[in-house]
Amino acid sequence: MRQILLPLLVCAVLAAQPASKPSADVKVGTGVEKLELQGAASEFKVPAGTKLYAWTKVAGAADSTVTVVFSLDGRTTKQELTVPRSPYRTNAYRTFRAGDAGRWTVKVLGADGAELGTTDFTVEIQ
Repeated sequence: MRQILLPLLVCAVLAAQPASKPSADVKVGTGVEKLELQGAASEFKVPAGTKLYAWTKVAGAADSTVTVVFSLDGRTTKQELTVPRSPYRTNAYRTFRAGDAGRWTVKVLGADGAELGTTDFTVEIQ
């Protein structure tokens, strides 16, 4: 009898635990190689025409989409990305041009619009 009740008790405890809240680790860098961010920083001095990448590791949001939003003073650039499993690493980029200098924010939003993660970075155009 004891051998039957223990597996049932473990299954009941696991089923009663709430699902983890979706989240995203967000970093900005100069490139992505083999799913890893390269040149991570919070301040960038780059020539016009440089791409900066928002790398994210999304957890708890399998089989859904996320939206990566780059923002500066009310200007936004959005990119929707598919998240097929959890955890999942993905990235989006933005090309920075003359006039794009300033303090930027990158947010990762879940399919429901909830903020999963954010980071700030500064861009100076050379």
